[in-house]
Amino acid sequence: MDKILQTIENVNGEINGVVWGTFGLLLLVGTGIIVTLLTKFFQVSHIGLWFKHTLGSLFSKDVIKHSKEKGSISPFQALCTALVATVGTGNIAGVATAIWIGGAGAVFWMWVAAFFGMMTNYAENVLGIYYRRKNEKDEWSGGAMYYLADGLGKKKGMKWVGKVLAVLFCIFAMLASFGIGSMGQVNKIVTNVAQAFDVSALSSIEVFSGVSLYNIILGALIMLLTALITLGGLKRIANVAEKIVPFMVVLFVAGSLVIIAINYANIIPAFKAIFVNAFSPEAFVGGGIGAVIGKVVTQGFKRGVFSNEAGLGSSVMVHSNSNIKEPVKQGMWGIFEVFADTMVVCTMTALVILTAGGLNGGVFNAVTGEIAEGYTDATLVGGAFNSVFSWGGIGQKFIAIAMFLFAFTTVLGWSHYGSKAWEYLFGAKTTFIFRIIHVCTVIFGAILTSSLAWDISDTFNGLMMIPNLIGVLALSPLVVKITRNYLRRVKKKENIEPMYNVDPEIQAEEMARVISED
Repeated sequence: MDKILQTIENVNGEINGVVWGTFGLLLLVGTGIIVTLLTKFFQVSHIGLWFKHTLGSLFSKDVIKHSKEKGSISPFQALCTALVATVGTGNIAGVATAIWIGGAGAVFWMWVAAFFGMMTNYAENVLGIYYRRKNEKDEWSGGAMYYLADGLGKKKGMKWVGKVLAVLFCIFAMLASFGIGSMGQVNKIVTNVAQAFDVSALSSIEVFSGVSLYNIILGALIMLLTALITLGGLKRIANVAEKIVPFMVVLFVAGSLVIIAINYANIIPAFKAIFVNAFSPEAFVGGGIGAVIGKVVTQGFKRGVFSNEAGLGSSVMVHSNSNIKEPVKQGMWGIFEVFADTMVVCTMTALVILTAGGLNGGVFNAVTGEIAEGYTDATLVGGAFNSVFSWGGIGQKFIAIAMFLFAFTTVLGWSHYGSKAWEYLFGAKTTFIFRIIHVCTVIFGAILTSSLAWDISDTFNGLMMIPNLIGVLALSPLVVKITRNYLRRVKKKENIEPMYNVDPEIQAEEMARVISED
């Protein structure tokens, strides 16, 4: 078993070094920058508009009311399902890992990645709605594979390029659903539960090398829960998501704010550490400054993408199931998704770590970059919570429960992503096969080492990202055109035909639906 895991680790390391090298990072951030420039900083210039149509519309019936349309869900359900896949271990353990490896400065680069990632996610979702279609079950299907094949593929001389990239994206998406969407999440659940609760009776019984009975039992329980929900399809996943997401996000943010408030004296020093170490981290790691900064930037970008998934083309696969007609409106939900995930939840996690006695030692020293003895990247946040809520280890138990909810719901969301990729390759009637395979992979997350599970997730993310971003870049002028069309109709009140869908029949159907609803 040890030799097999070592071989997997070596092969994965080689691939990871390529996809997360200079090319991958430039492609990721560059795409966000280009879309931001082409849309004239839409995430800033129209901040009132997208807040109005997202957070400001949460009490609107057409946003939260369950869709009666077969195979579609409400915009709020789409957001919650996307958030269950994004608000996961990346928001807790991912941020901790970024800080542990790259120092406090990695947080700044997470913010940078998120700022431009808002527009990458916006573009993905605009294209997702515009190129979506109905499958043989009369359900909406959309995602990068469709705008790669039907958008990029329709450009002169790009037919086969678009089709090949669409197939590659689907393959990588399915692999990613096993990594970021299964093994990486379950691994963090197992680690945090063991740290917070006494499982010595089970963990002391070794089933095989390095794997205890505890790992097997908890992995099996998670696998069973996953099966009960995901095998019921998108509607069941969305129903669970809209109930759990608001609860878990509010609870985690509230707990984080309490810790930050108690340690208010460390807030300004924490922000100082973030900004200073983003550009001059030699104070805590030493060595060649160029290489060090490169590590800080890389960790910030990698963990940012792991957290909010902007650029992966993943969340578009559920946003495309929204019953919304306007591509731009769903694109705005994509902006809000990244904002809520990284700018809110990830920032809370970072400030908890950096303010909970961390500036003078505590669980993490922001000056030296040293982690306190007995903690790992997976348990750092739990230790920070425990430094304030120490009675009976309640802080660490709280994080273990939060991690379970965050990670488990991520598994649910990624099950849908992988099934849509499978659907594109093999047809909608066979997606049940994928869901069964995905459920079975859950157990592997419980037995893999933390570093390997995380590294595999990084690799699959990178592989998935490349074809998607090629498509977004190639079709960015179309995103601008659709955006201008919407703004002319909504803001300038011009009487022009809306751009709902590239397919003339779907376009006509959507326009007829608008007329009937009016």
